[in-house]
Amino acid sequence: MNFPVAWRLRHTTLAIDHLPALMGIVNVTPDSFSDGGKFIDPGQAVDYALRLAAEGASILDIGGESTRPYSTPVAVAEEIRRVIPVIKKIVSQTAIPVSIDTSKALVARAALEAGAQIINDVTGLTGDPEMLSVALESGAGICAMHMQANPQTMQDNPHYVDVVEDIMRYLTQRKTALLEAGIDPSRICLDPGIGFGKSHQHNIQLLVHCRRFHELGCPLLIGHSRKGFIGEMLGDKQADRDAGTLAVTLWLAQQGMQIIRVHEIARTLQALQVDSWLRQPST
Repeated sequence: MNFPVAWRLRHTTLAIDHLPALMGIVNVTPDSFSDGGKFIDPGQAVDYALRLAAEGASILDIGGESTRPYSTPVAVAEEIRRVIPVIKKIVSQTAIPVSIDTSKALVARAALEAGAQIINDVTGLTGDPEMLSVALESGAGICAMHMQANPQTMQDNPHYVDVVEDIMRYLTQRKTALLEAGIDPSRICLDPGIGFGKSHQHNIQLLVHCRRFHELGCPLLIGHSRKGFIGEMLGDKQADRDAGTLAVTLWLAQQGMQIIRVHEIARTLQALQVDSWLRQPST
C-alpha cells in the first residue's frame, strides 16, 4: 500500500518522510485534562510553543477550548481571546505551521487570519455549518476527526457494532463530504479520534488495527498522548503516562501513521529516531 507522503496546508506542504510528523500540543485553557492552566498566560504559551518547535515539532496545535470528557463549552469570543494573541506571536517567530484546534467557524476564520494554516476539528467539520465554507475559502489543511456524541456525553455509554468498521465508514463519509464541498484531497487528513466516545477496549482495537485506516488514502493523525486508556493499561489511573504514551507512539510509527499529536516532543523524537535505526534492514 502506498501511503501519502505529504499534506498540503494553507501556505506550505508538510512533507512526511521515514518518521511521522509530530504535532505539539499547546492548550491555552484552564481545564484541559493534562496541562490545563499551565499556559493560560499568552506569554507562557508562546514560549512553550517555541520550545516545542525547537525540539522538533512539525506542527504546533493551539487550542482554546478543552474537549476532555464532561468539559464545559467555551463561548466564541472567549476562545478567540485565548488563542489569537498566541497564534500571532508564534507565527511571527517561527515558520513551523500552526494548527487551530476548534470546531467553531468564527474561531477558525480568526485563527487563519492570524496566520494558522490548519483547521483541526474534533467534530469532523460537522459541529458548525459554516466550517466547510471557512475551510474551502481559506485553502487550509483540514483534519477531520471522529467523535461519538460530544464532549459532555461521549463517555457515558459509547457503543459500536464494530468500532473499526464503524469509524472507517464515518471517515469515508466525511472524506466524501469534504471532496464534494470542493476541498482538494491533498488538504485532507483524517483522525479516528482515540478517546473521543470510545471505551478502553474501543481504543485498544483502534490502535491494534490502525493500519486499516490507510485504506482511506489520506494522511492519518492519531492523538493518544497521556489519555486515560494508558493509565488503564498500566493498571493505575494516577500513573505518569509519558512512558506509556511513548510506547504507543512507537507502535503507531511502526504502523505508518503520518502525524502523531503529543505533549512531549524531544523524548518522542529521540525514541522515534532510535526505533527507525533498529528497523532498518541490515546491510
